[in-house]
Amino acid sequence: MFRWLMAAGLAMGVAGCDVPQSGATLPRADGPSAPVVQASDLPTQLTPQMAARNFITVAQRMEPQIEAECEERTAGQGRSCDYQIVVDDRPDQAPNAFQTLNDEGDPIVAFNLALIATAQNMDELAFVMGHEAAHHIAAHIPRTENTALTGALILGTLVAAAGGDETSIRTAQEYGASVGARAYSQDFELEADRLGTILTWNAGFDPERGALFFERLGDPGDTFLGTHPGNARRLSVVRETVARLRSGAES
Repeated sequence: MFRWLMAAGLAMGVAGCDVPQSGATLPRADGPSAPVVQASDLPTQLTPQMAARNFITVAQRMEPQIEAECEERTAGQGRSCDYQIVVDDRPDQAPNAFQTLNDEGDPIVAFNLALIATAQNMDELAFVMGHEAAHHIAAHIPRTENTALTGALILGTLVAAAGGDETSIRTAQEYGASVGARAYSQDFELEADRLGTILTWNAGFDPERGALFFERLGDPGDTFLGTHPGNARRLSVVRETVARLRSGAES
């Protein structure tokens, strides 16, 4: 369910944010037909009204695709596929999007105003939305919780066996949980990139063009226990998945 009330105030909330290029989506190779847009026809910056319109358009097209894919891939698992796409309208935030769950276990995909204003086209918004939605389909939240619990138990038990006091054991458990939570985080991000590419493609957007959003972010590199893989690896996953989609080897 798209939260229209929160999106309705988007144009006002993004006021004053300038983006270098238009939010228009160019035709995707092998994708649905669309009018050709010449570069000379594009405005030099994305207005708040365009940003709002692009986000609403993307949400309308992506949500049914995301929910259908979720229902197909999680059939019989008892997980909700009733997505809620919401806007965090707090000002002065760094661009961000994330996936979480509400108290009923329904998946939430949240964008803040800064990210919506920063996106240069609808393909970028669609790819980010697909990536975040994929985290729920792939059950990354419960899988992360399980690895965190395992890490806390292992390290806490080792410190206790070595004669550590209560404070040392608690510290070890906290550190173990942190290490456990990060153990597969890069793999989870790449899984979400792959499935997000499929979701974006099936909704009629261009995931390769959308994934160029990474190039404007700082590259985290492949650091030890880093939460995100390097941009080159992520872009490679997207391009490989698109190649498989074009060949019919992926669906």
